[in-house]
Amino acid sequence: MITAEAAAQSDTRAAGATAAKDRGRWFTLATVVTAVLIVALDMTVLNVAIPTILRDFRTTLSSLQWVITGYSLTFATLLIVRGRLGDIYGARRVFVVGAALFGMGSFLASVSRSVPVLVLGEAVIEGIGASLMLPSTLAILSTTFQGTERAAAFAVWGATSGVAVALGPVVGGFLTTHYSWRWAFRINVVVAPLAILGALAFMRPSPRGARGQRTDVPGALLIATGMCQLVFGLSEGPRYGWLEPPRDLTLGGRRLWPATAPVSAIPFVFAIAAALLIVFVVVERRKERRDADPLFEFGQLQQRGFRYGLITTMVLAMGQLSFIFVLPVFLQDALHLSASDNGLWLLPSGVMIIVAAHTGARLTRWIGTTATVRLGLAFEALGLLVLALVLSPHTTFLSLLAAFVVFGTGAGFASSQLTNVILAEIPDERAGAASGANTTVRQIGAALGIAIMSAILATRHNVAVGARTALLFACTVVAIGTALSLLIPRIGPMPHEEGAQLAGAYDAFDLVDPADAVEHAR
Repeated sequence: MITAEAAAQSDTRAAGATAAKDRGRWFTLATVVTAVLIVALDMTVLNVAIPTILRDFRTTLSSLQWVITGYSLTFATLLIVRGRLGDIYGARRVFVVGAALFGMGSFLASVSRSVPVLVLGEAVIEGIGASLMLPSTLAILSTTFQGTERAAAFAVWGATSGVAVALGPVVGGFLTTHYSWRWAFRINVVVAPLAILGALAFMRPSPRGARGQRTDVPGALLIATGMCQLVFGLSEGPRYGWLEPPRDLTLGGRRLWPATAPVSAIPFVFAIAAALLIVFVVVERRKERRDADPLFEFGQLQQRGFRYGLITTMVLAMGQLSFIFVLPVFLQDALHLSASDNGLWLLPSGVMIIVAAHTGARLTRWIGTTATVRLGLAFEALGLLVLALVLSPHTTFLSLLAAFVVFGTGAGFASSQLTNVILAEIPDERAGAASGANTTVRQIGAALGIAIMSAILATRHNVAVGARTALLFACTVVAIGTALSLLIPRIGPMPHEEGAQLAGAYDAFDLVDPADAVEHAR
Protein backbone atom coordinates (compact mmCIF):
# COMPACT_ATOMS: atom_id res chain seq x y z
CA MET A 1 0.00 0.00 0.00
CA ILE A 2 1.35 3.40 -0.98
CA THR A 3 1.43 5.91 1.86
CA ALA A 4 0.70 9.61 1.46
CA GLU A 5 4.36 10.38 2.22
CA ALA A 6 5.59 7.95 -0.45
CA ALA A 7 3.13 9.39 -2.96
CA ALA A 8 4.32 12.89 -2.16
CA GLN A 9 7.95 11.86 -2.63
CA SER A 10 7.06 10.21 -5.94
CA ASP A 11 5.29 13.34 -7.10
CA THR A 12 8.29 15.43 -6.06
CA ARG A 13 10.67 13.18 -8.01
CA ALA A 14 8.37 13.28 -11.05
CA ALA A 15 8.16 17.04 -10.88
CA GLY A 16 11.92 17.27 -10.60
CA ALA A 17 12.38 14.97 -13.58
CA THR A 18 9.90 17.01 -15.62
CA ALA A 19 11.66 20.25 -14.70
CA ALA A 20 15.01 18.74 -15.62
CA LYS A 21 13.61 17.55 -18.92
CA ASP A 22 12.17 21.03 -19.58
CA ARG A 23 15.55 22.62 -18.92
CA GLY A 24 17.29 19.97 -21.00
CA ARG A 25 15.22 20.50 -24.11
CA TRP A 26 15.86 24.23 -24.18
CA PHE A 27 19.58 23.61 -23.69
CA THR A 28 19.28 21.19 -26.61
CA LEU A 29 17.75 23.97 -28.72
CA ALA A 30 20.57 26.33 -27.71
CA THR A 31 23.15 23.69 -28.70
CA VAL A 32 21.49 23.09 -32.06
CA VAL A 33 21.18 26.82 -32.80
CA THR A 34 24.86 27.33 -31.98
CA ALA A 35 25.87 24.51 -34.32
CA VAL A 36 23.69 25.86 -37.13
CA LEU A 37 25.13 29.33 -36.62
CA ILE A 38 28.79 28.32 -36.97
CA VAL A 39 28.14 26.07 -39.98
CA ALA A 40 26.03 28.68 -41.78
CA LEU A 41 28.54 31.43 -41.11
CA ASP A 42 31.40 29.21 -42.24
CA MET A 43 29.74 28.78 -45.62
CA THR A 44 29.72 32.52 -46.34
CA VAL A 45 32.12 34.33 -44.02
CA LEU A 46 35.29 33.19 -45.80
CA ASN A 47 34.43 34.51 -49.25
CA VAL A 48 35.24 38.14 -48.44
CA ALA A 49 38.56 37.12 -46.85
CA ILE A 50 39.97 35.55 -50.02
CA PRO A 51 41.99 38.66 -51.12
CA THR A 52 43.65 38.88 -47.70
CA ILE A 53 44.53 35.17 -47.68
CA LEU A 54 46.01 35.57 -51.16
CA ARG A 55 48.40 38.21 -49.85
CA ASP A 56 49.26 36.27 -46.68
CA PHE A 57 50.06 33.04 -48.52
CA ARG A 58 51.48 34.74 -51.63
CA THR A 59 49.58 32.31 -53.79
CA THR A 60 47.25 32.43 -56.78
CA LEU A 61 43.48 32.53 -56.92
CA SER A 62 43.40 29.27 -58.87
CA SER A 63 45.09 27.50 -55.96
CA LEU A 64 43.03 29.19 -53.26
CA GLN A 65 39.75 28.56 -55.05
CA TRP A 66 39.91 24.94 -53.88
CA VAL A 67 39.26 26.15 -50.34
CA ILE A 68 35.75 27.30 -51.25
CA THR A 69 35.01 24.83 -54.03
CA GLY A 70 36.36 21.87 -52.05
CA TYR A 71 34.14 22.66 -49.05
CA SER A 72 31.05 22.73 -51.27
CA LEU A 73 32.09 19.53 -53.03
CA THR A 74 32.66 17.64 -49.78
CA PHE A 75 29.42 18.89 -48.28
CA ALA A 76 27.37 18.00 -51.35
CA THR A 77 28.83 14.57 -52.01
CA LEU A 78 28.38 13.24 -48.47
CA LEU A 79 24.75 14.23 -47.86
CA ILE A 80 23.27 10.93 -49.06
CA VAL A 81 25.79 9.07 -46.92
CA ARG A 82 24.90 11.16 -43.87
CA GLY A 83 21.21 10.49 -44.33
CA ARG A 84 21.83 6.74 -44.25
CA LEU A 85 24.15 6.99 -41.24
CA GLY A 86 21.47 8.92 -39.40
CA ASP A 87 18.92 6.22 -40.21
CA ILE A 88 21.22 3.50 -38.80
CA TYR A 89 23.12 5.05 -35.88
CA GLY A 90 20.87 7.89 -34.74
CA ALA A 91 21.07 11.65 -35.22
CA ARG A 92 22.80 12.47 -31.91
CA ARG A 93 25.78 10.18 -32.55
CA VAL A 94 26.19 11.53 -36.06
CA PHE A 95 25.91 15.10 -34.75
CA VAL A 96 28.66 14.58 -32.14
CA VAL A 97 31.04 13.02 -34.66
CA GLY A 98 30.33 15.84 -37.12
CA ALA A 99 30.93 18.54 -34.50
CA ALA A 100 34.24 16.93 -33.51
CA LEU A 101 35.44 16.82 -37.12
CA PHE A 102 34.23 20.38 -37.70
CA GLY A 103 36.25 21.64 -34.73
CA MET A 104 39.35 19.68 -35.76
CA GLY A 105 39.18 21.01 -39.31
CA SER A 106 38.73 24.57 -38.06
CA PHE A 107 41.78 24.28 -35.81
CA LEU A 108 43.92 22.96 -38.65
CA ALA A 109 42.73 25.76 -40.96
CA SER A 110 43.31 28.44 -38.31
CA VAL A 111 46.99 27.51 -37.92
CA SER A 112 47.66 26.73 -41.60
CA ARG A 113 50.64 28.33 -43.30
CA SER A 114 50.09 26.92 -46.79
CA VAL A 115 47.23 26.36 -49.20
CA PRO A 116 47.30 22.52 -49.04
CA VAL A 117 46.92 22.59 -45.24
CA LEU A 118 44.12 25.15 -45.49
CA VAL A 119 42.35 23.00 -48.08
CA LEU A 120 42.72 19.90 -45.89
CA GLY A 121 41.32 21.66 -42.83
CA GLU A 122 38.52 23.68 -44.41
CA ALA A 123 37.52 21.82 -47.56
CA VAL A 124 37.99 18.22 -46.43
CA ILE A 125 37.71 17.85 -42.65
CA GLU A 126 35.32 20.75 -42.02
CA GLY A 127 33.25 19.78 -45.05
CA ILE A 128 32.83 16.24 -43.75
CA GLY A 129 31.94 17.55 -40.29
CA ALA A 130 29.36 19.98 -41.66
CA SER A 131 27.74 17.30 -43.84
CA LEU A 132 27.32 15.13 -40.73
CA MET A 133 26.35 17.81 -38.24
CA LEU A 134 23.96 20.16 -40.01
CA PRO A 135 21.31 17.73 -41.31
CA SER A 136 21.22 15.96 -37.93
CA THR A 137 20.02 19.07 -36.11
CA LEU A 138 16.45 18.98 -37.44
CA ALA A 139 16.06 15.30 -36.61
CA ILE A 140 17.22 16.09 -33.07
CA LEU A 141 14.67 18.89 -32.73
CA SER A 142 11.95 16.59 -34.07
CA THR A 143 12.57 13.99 -31.33
CA THR A 144 13.07 16.60 -28.57
CA PHE A 145 10.02 18.83 -29.00
CA GLN A 146 6.34 18.11 -29.48
CA GLY A 147 3.32 20.08 -30.63
CA THR A 148 3.55 23.85 -30.91
CA GLU A 149 6.94 23.83 -29.16
CA ARG A 150 8.35 21.82 -32.06
CA ALA A 151 7.04 24.38 -34.54
CA ALA A 152 8.64 27.15 -32.46
CA ALA A 153 11.95 25.28 -32.33
CA PHE A 154 11.93 24.82 -36.11
CA ALA A 155 11.18 28.51 -36.52
CA VAL A 156 14.20 29.42 -34.38
CA TRP A 157 16.32 27.00 -36.45
CA GLY A 158 15.20 28.58 -39.71
CA ALA A 159 15.66 32.13 -38.49
CA THR A 160 19.18 31.35 -37.27
CA SER A 161 20.31 29.77 -40.52
CA GLY A 162 18.70 32.46 -42.64
CA VAL A 163 20.21 35.34 -40.68
CA ALA A 164 23.62 33.65 -40.60
CA VAL A 165 23.67 33.23 -44.38
CA ALA A 166 22.56 36.84 -44.88
CA LEU A 167 25.10 38.29 -42.42
CA GLY A 168 28.02 36.05 -43.37
CA PRO A 169 29.71 38.55 -45.74
CA VAL A 170 29.28 41.36 -43.20
CA VAL A 171 30.79 39.30 -40.37
CA GLY A 172 33.61 38.10 -42.62
CA GLY A 173 34.44 41.65 -43.66
CA PHE A 174 34.49 42.84 -40.05
CA LEU A 175 36.74 40.03 -38.79
CA THR A 176 39.13 40.34 -41.73
CA THR A 177 39.38 44.12 -41.48
CA HIS A 178 39.68 44.53 -37.71
CA TYR A 179 41.25 41.23 -36.58
CA SER A 180 42.32 38.38 -38.86
CA TRP A 181 40.73 35.99 -41.34
CA ARG A 182 41.90 33.22 -39.02
CA TRP A 183 39.24 34.24 -36.51
CA ALA A 184 36.62 32.83 -38.88
CA PHE A 185 38.05 29.42 -37.91
CA ARG A 186 39.11 30.17 -34.32
CA ILE A 187 35.51 30.86 -33.33
CA ASN A 188 34.61 27.34 -34.45
CA VAL A 189 37.47 25.86 -32.42
CA VAL A 190 35.89 27.33 -29.28
CA VAL A 191 32.25 26.67 -30.10
CA ALA A 192 32.46 23.10 -31.48
CA PRO A 193 33.57 21.50 -28.16
CA LEU A 194 30.76 23.36 -26.37
CA ALA A 195 28.29 21.90 -28.87
CA ILE A 196 29.62 18.40 -28.19
CA LEU A 197 29.31 18.86 -24.42
CA GLY A 198 25.79 20.25 -24.84
CA ALA A 199 24.80 17.28 -27.01
CA LEU A 200 26.14 14.70 -24.55
CA ALA A 201 24.62 16.46 -21.53
CA PHE A 202 21.17 17.46 -22.77
CA MET A 203 20.22 15.77 -26.06
CA ARG A 204 18.07 12.66 -25.90
CA PRO A 205 19.59 9.57 -27.52
CA SER A 206 18.19 9.39 -31.05
CA PRO A 207 16.34 6.27 -32.22
CA ARG A 208 18.50 3.88 -34.25
CA GLY A 209 17.59 1.78 -37.24
CA ALA A 210 16.59 -1.85 -37.12
CA ARG A 211 19.14 -4.25 -35.71
CA GLY A 212 21.40 -5.73 -38.35
CA GLN A 213 21.29 -2.76 -40.74
CA ARG A 214 24.66 -2.09 -42.33
CA THR A 215 26.32 0.94 -43.84
CA ASP A 216 26.71 0.53 -47.58
CA VAL A 217 30.44 1.30 -47.81
CA PRO A 218 30.87 0.48 -51.54
CA GLY A 219 27.83 2.58 -52.41
CA ALA A 220 29.07 5.44 -50.23
CA LEU A 221 32.49 5.45 -51.88
CA LEU A 222 31.02 5.27 -55.39
CA ILE A 223 28.48 8.06 -54.90
CA ALA A 224 30.94 10.30 -53.05
CA THR A 225 33.72 10.02 -55.65
CA GLY A 226 31.33 10.09 -58.60
CA MET A 227 29.48 13.15 -57.32
CA CYS A 228 32.74 14.88 -56.51
CA GLN A 229 33.88 14.43 -60.11
CA LEU A 230 30.53 15.56 -61.51
CA VAL A 231 30.17 18.66 -59.34
CA PHE A 232 33.81 19.58 -59.98
CA GLY A 233 33.30 19.30 -63.73
CA LEU A 234 30.15 21.44 -63.64
CA SER A 235 31.73 24.05 -61.36
CA GLU A 236 35.14 24.30 -63.01
CA GLY A 237 34.25 23.74 -66.67
CA PRO A 238 34.16 27.48 -67.48
CA ARG A 239 37.49 27.97 -65.74
CA TYR A 240 39.49 25.09 -67.18
CA GLY A 241 37.68 24.81 -70.51
CA TRP A 242 34.98 22.44 -71.70
CA LEU A 243 37.12 21.17 -74.60
CA GLU A 244 40.37 23.15 -74.87
CA PRO A 245 42.37 24.06 -71.75
CA PRO A 246 42.85 27.85 -71.38
CA ARG A 247 45.08 27.39 -68.30
CA ASP A 248 46.86 24.82 -66.18
CA LEU A 249 44.75 22.81 -63.77
CA THR A 250 46.56 23.11 -60.44
CA LEU A 251 46.03 21.91 -56.90
CA GLY A 252 48.04 23.35 -54.05
CA GLY A 253 50.45 24.93 -56.52
CA ARG A 254 51.04 21.63 -58.36
CA ARG A 255 50.08 21.29 -62.00
CA LEU A 256 47.75 18.36 -62.61
CA TRP A 257 46.84 19.08 -66.25
CA PRO A 258 48.86 21.41 -68.52
CA ALA A 259 47.37 24.14 -70.68
CA THR A 260 49.37 22.73 -73.59
CA ALA A 261 47.35 19.51 -73.64
CA PRO A 262 45.22 19.06 -76.79
CA VAL A 263 42.06 18.43 -74.73
CA SER A 264 40.87 19.88 -71.45
CA ALA A 265 40.71 17.69 -68.35
CA ILE A 266 36.98 18.38 -67.96
CA PRO A 267 35.74 15.78 -70.52
CA PHE A 268 37.82 13.12 -68.74
CA VAL A 269 36.39 14.26 -65.40
CA PHE A 270 32.87 13.82 -66.76
CA ALA A 271 33.76 10.41 -68.17
CA ILE A 272 35.07 9.25 -64.79
CA ALA A 273 31.98 10.66 -63.06
CA ALA A 274 29.66 8.88 -65.49
CA ALA A 275 31.48 5.57 -65.06
CA LEU A 276 31.40 5.77 -61.26
CA LEU A 277 27.73 6.76 -61.14
CA ILE A 278 26.75 3.99 -63.56
CA VAL A 279 28.56 1.47 -61.38
CA PHE A 280 26.80 2.99 -58.35
CA VAL A 281 23.39 2.43 -60.00
CA VAL A 282 24.26 -1.16 -60.88
CA VAL A 283 25.54 -1.94 -57.37
CA GLU A 284 22.57 -0.31 -55.63
CA ARG A 285 19.97 -1.98 -57.85
CA ARG A 286 21.61 -5.34 -57.13
CA LYS A 287 21.55 -4.65 -53.38
CA GLU A 288 17.95 -3.51 -53.60
CA ARG A 289 16.88 -6.75 -55.27
CA ARG A 290 18.61 -8.73 -52.49
CA ASP A 291 17.17 -6.43 -49.79
CA ALA A 292 20.75 -5.85 -48.60
CA ASP A 293 20.39 -2.30 -47.15
CA PRO A 294 21.28 -0.23 -50.24
CA LEU A 295 22.38 3.36 -49.79
CA PHE A 296 19.68 4.55 -52.20
CA GLU A 297 16.61 2.63 -53.38
CA PHE A 298 16.02 3.47 -57.03
CA GLY A 299 12.61 1.89 -56.71
CA GLN A 300 11.58 5.10 -54.92
CA LEU A 301 11.73 6.89 -58.27
CA GLN A 302 8.52 5.09 -59.16
CA GLN A 303 6.80 7.58 -56.86
CA ARG A 304 5.74 10.55 -59.01
CA GLY A 305 6.19 13.08 -56.24
CA PHE A 306 9.75 11.95 -55.56
CA ARG A 307 10.70 11.63 -59.26
CA TYR A 308 9.33 14.94 -60.55
CA GLY A 309 10.10 16.70 -57.30
CA LEU A 310 13.81 15.92 -57.69
CA ILE A 311 13.79 17.25 -61.25
CA THR A 312 12.02 20.40 -60.10
CA THR A 313 14.52 20.82 -57.28
CA MET A 314 17.47 20.68 -59.67
CA VAL A 315 15.94 23.25 -62.01
CA LEU A 316 14.93 25.46 -59.10
CA ALA A 317 18.45 25.44 -57.68
CA MET A 318 19.88 26.50 -61.04
CA GLY A 319 17.62 29.55 -61.03
CA GLN A 320 18.17 30.45 -57.40
CA LEU A 321 21.94 30.35 -57.71
CA SER A 322 21.75 33.11 -60.31
CA PHE A 323 20.49 35.43 -57.59
CA ILE A 324 23.22 34.42 -55.14
CA PHE A 325 26.02 34.35 -57.71
CA VAL A 326 25.20 37.05 -60.27
CA LEU A 327 23.99 39.88 -58.03
CA PRO A 328 27.13 40.10 -55.83
CA VAL A 329 29.25 40.27 -58.99
CA PHE A 330 27.08 43.07 -60.35
CA LEU A 331 26.91 45.01 -57.08
CA GLN A 332 30.67 44.92 -56.49
CA ASP A 333 31.97 45.23 -60.06
CA ALA A 334 29.35 47.52 -61.63
CA LEU A 335 28.20 49.56 -58.62
CA HIS A 336 31.53 49.25 -56.73
CA LEU A 337 29.95 48.34 -53.40
CA SER A 338 32.06 46.92 -50.60
CA ALA A 339 31.52 43.36 -49.43
CA SER A 340 29.77 44.62 -46.29
CA ASP A 341 27.43 46.90 -48.27
CA ASN A 342 26.76 44.05 -50.66
CA GLY A 343 25.53 41.90 -47.78
CA LEU A 344 23.33 44.71 -46.47
CA TRP A 345 21.72 45.25 -49.89
CA LEU A 346 20.80 41.55 -50.11
CA LEU A 347 19.53 41.37 -46.53
CA PRO A 348 15.85 42.14 -47.40
CA SER A 349 15.66 39.06 -49.60
CA GLY A 350 16.96 36.89 -46.75
CA VAL A 351 14.45 38.38 -44.33
CA MET A 352 11.59 37.82 -46.78
CA ILE A 353 12.63 34.19 -47.30
CA ILE A 354 12.29 33.58 -43.56
CA VAL A 355 8.97 35.44 -43.28
CA ALA A 356 7.51 33.83 -46.40
CA ALA A 357 8.50 30.34 -45.27
CA HIS A 358 6.33 30.61 -42.18
CA THR A 359 3.58 32.39 -44.10
CA GLY A 360 3.70 29.58 -46.64
CA ALA A 361 3.26 27.07 -43.82
CA ARG A 362 -0.06 28.69 -42.98
CA LEU A 363 -0.93 28.97 -46.67
CA THR A 364 -0.77 25.18 -47.00
CA ARG A 365 -3.90 24.98 -44.86
CA TRP A 366 -5.86 26.78 -47.58
CA ILE A 367 -4.42 25.80 -50.96
CA GLY A 368 -2.29 22.76 -50.15
CA THR A 369 1.44 22.08 -50.13
CA THR A 370 1.94 21.45 -53.86
CA ALA A 371 0.05 24.61 -54.82
CA THR A 372 2.20 26.61 -52.41
CA VAL A 373 5.33 25.31 -54.16
CA ARG A 374 3.95 26.29 -57.57
CA LEU A 375 3.05 29.76 -56.33
CA GLY A 376 6.54 30.20 -54.93
CA LEU A 377 8.15 29.18 -58.22
CA ALA A 378 6.01 31.70 -60.09
CA PHE A 379 7.01 34.46 -57.65
CA GLU A 380 10.68 33.59 -58.06
CA ALA A 381 10.45 33.79 -61.85
CA LEU A 382 8.72 37.16 -61.56
CA GLY A 383 11.35 38.48 -59.16
CA LEU A 384 14.19 37.42 -61.46
CA LEU A 385 12.44 39.06 -64.42
CA VAL A 386 12.02 42.35 -62.56
CA LEU A 387 15.68 42.27 -61.50
CA ALA A 388 16.81 41.73 -65.08
CA LEU A 389 14.71 44.65 -66.29
CA VAL A 390 15.90 47.22 -63.72
CA LEU A 391 19.63 46.42 -63.56
CA SER A 392 21.83 49.22 -64.89
CA PRO A 393 25.01 51.09 -63.86
CA HIS A 394 22.70 53.62 -62.18
CA THR A 395 20.67 51.10 -60.18
CA THR A 396 19.76 52.13 -56.64
CA PHE A 397 18.79 50.06 -53.64
CA LEU A 398 15.18 51.28 -53.78
CA SER A 399 14.86 50.29 -57.44
CA LEU A 400 15.83 46.70 -56.52
CA LEU A 401 13.83 46.44 -53.30
CA ALA A 402 10.56 45.30 -54.87
CA ALA A 403 12.33 42.55 -56.82
CA PHE A 404 14.15 41.44 -53.65
CA VAL A 405 10.82 41.17 -51.82
CA VAL A 406 9.10 39.23 -54.62
CA PHE A 407 12.02 36.85 -55.11
CA GLY A 408 12.45 36.27 -51.36
CA THR A 409 8.73 35.56 -50.99
CA GLY A 410 8.85 33.01 -53.78
CA ALA A 411 11.97 31.35 -52.41
CA GLY A 412 10.37 31.09 -48.97
CA PHE A 413 7.22 29.49 -50.34
CA ALA A 414 8.93 27.03 -52.70
CA SER A 415 12.04 25.97 -50.77
CA SER A 416 10.28 25.34 -47.48
CA GLN A 417 7.56 23.13 -48.98
CA LEU A 418 9.22 21.36 -51.92
CA THR A 419 11.14 18.88 -49.77
CA ASN A 420 7.95 17.94 -47.95
CA VAL A 421 6.28 17.24 -51.30
CA ILE A 422 9.23 15.10 -52.45
CA LEU A 423 9.29 12.97 -49.31
CA ALA A 424 5.54 12.61 -48.89
CA GLU A 425 5.42 9.11 -50.41
CA ILE A 426 8.72 7.82 -48.99
CA PRO A 427 8.58 5.32 -46.06
CA ASP A 428 9.81 6.69 -42.75
CA GLU A 429 12.66 4.19 -42.43
CA ARG A 430 14.12 5.28 -45.81
CA ALA A 431 13.46 9.01 -45.47
CA GLY A 432 16.97 9.90 -44.28
CA ALA A 433 18.71 8.67 -47.43
CA ALA A 434 15.94 10.10 -49.63
CA SER A 435 16.34 13.50 -47.96
CA GLY A 436 20.07 13.34 -48.61
CA ALA A 437 19.39 12.48 -52.26
CA ASN A 438 17.09 15.49 -52.51
CA THR A 439 19.70 17.87 -51.15
CA THR A 440 22.45 16.37 -53.30
CA VAL A 441 20.32 16.92 -56.41
CA ARG A 442 19.90 20.52 -55.30
CA GLN A 443 23.68 20.89 -55.03
CA ILE A 444 24.11 19.47 -58.54
CA GLY A 445 21.62 22.02 -59.84
CA ALA A 446 23.47 24.76 -57.99
CA ALA A 447 26.80 23.73 -59.50
CA LEU A 448 25.28 23.62 -62.97
CA GLY A 449 23.72 27.04 -62.40
CA ILE A 450 27.06 28.53 -61.35
CA ALA A 451 28.76 27.02 -64.40
CA ILE A 452 26.19 28.49 -66.79
CA MET A 453 26.14 31.88 -65.06
CA SER A 454 29.94 32.06 -65.14
CA ALA A 455 29.94 31.27 -68.85
CA ILE A 456 27.33 33.95 -69.56
CA LEU A 457 29.18 36.60 -67.54
CA ALA A 458 32.49 35.66 -69.19
CA THR A 459 31.07 36.25 -72.69
CA ARG A 460 29.92 39.79 -71.85
CA HIS A 461 32.47 42.58 -71.48
CA ASN A 462 29.87 44.78 -69.79
CA VAL A 463 29.00 43.50 -66.31
CA ALA A 464 25.49 44.98 -66.36
CA VAL A 465 24.67 43.38 -69.72
CA GLY A 466 26.06 40.03 -68.57
CA ALA A 467 24.08 40.17 -65.32
CA ARG A 468 20.84 40.97 -67.16
CA THR A 469 21.42 38.12 -69.61
CA ALA A 470 22.16 35.68 -66.80
CA LEU A 471 19.07 36.71 -64.84
CA LEU A 472 16.84 36.38 -67.91
CA PHE A 473 18.21 32.88 -68.45
CA ALA A 474 17.54 32.07 -64.78
CA CYS A 475 14.00 33.41 -65.10
CA THR A 476 13.45 31.03 -68.03
CA VAL A 477 14.83 28.10 -66.02
CA VAL A 478 12.55 28.79 -63.04
CA ALA A 479 9.58 29.14 -65.39
CA ILE A 480 10.42 25.67 -66.73
CA GLY A 481 10.56 24.46 -63.13
CA THR A 482 7.08 25.90 -62.57
CA ALA A 483 5.79 23.89 -65.52
CA LEU A 484 7.52 20.73 -64.27
CA SER A 485 5.91 21.15 -60.86
CA LEU A 486 2.52 20.53 -62.52
CA LEU A 487 3.55 16.86 -62.85
CA ILE A 488 3.90 16.51 -59.06
CA PRO A 489 0.85 14.88 -57.40
CA ARG A 490 -1.32 17.30 -55.50
CA ILE A 491 -1.05 17.39 -51.72
CA GLY A 492 -4.15 19.08 -50.40
CA PRO A 493 -4.66 21.53 -47.54
CA MET A 494 -3.27 20.58 -44.13
CA PRO A 495 -6.10 19.66 -41.74
CA HIS A 496 -4.32 20.94 -38.62
CA GLU A 497 -2.51 24.18 -37.98
CA GLU A 498 0.25 22.34 -36.15
CA GLY A 499 0.95 20.10 -39.13
CA ALA A 500 1.13 23.06 -41.47
CA GLN A 501 3.52 24.91 -39.21
CA LEU A 502 5.80 21.92 -38.92
CA ALA A 503 5.77 21.14 -42.62
CA GLY A 504 6.73 24.73 -43.35
CA ALA A 505 9.72 24.99 -41.03
CA TYR A 506 12.23 26.80 -43.21
CA ASP A 507 15.70 25.55 -43.85
CA ALA A 508 18.11 27.84 -45.69
CA PHE A 509 19.95 24.75 -46.96
CA ASP A 510 16.77 22.90 -47.98
CA LEU A 511 17.30 20.18 -45.37
CA VAL A 512 13.97 19.26 -43.79
CA ASP A 513 13.63 16.63 -41.11
CA PRO A 514 12.48 13.60 -43.11
CA ALA A 515 10.37 11.91 -40.47
CA ASP A 516 8.45 15.10 -39.77
CA ALA A 517 8.05 15.83 -43.46
CA VAL A 518 6.58 12.40 -44.15
CA GLU A 519 4.25 12.56 -41.18
CA HIS A 520 2.73 15.93 -42.00
CA ALA A 521 2.92 16.12 -45.79
CA ARG A 522 0.85 13.03 -46.48
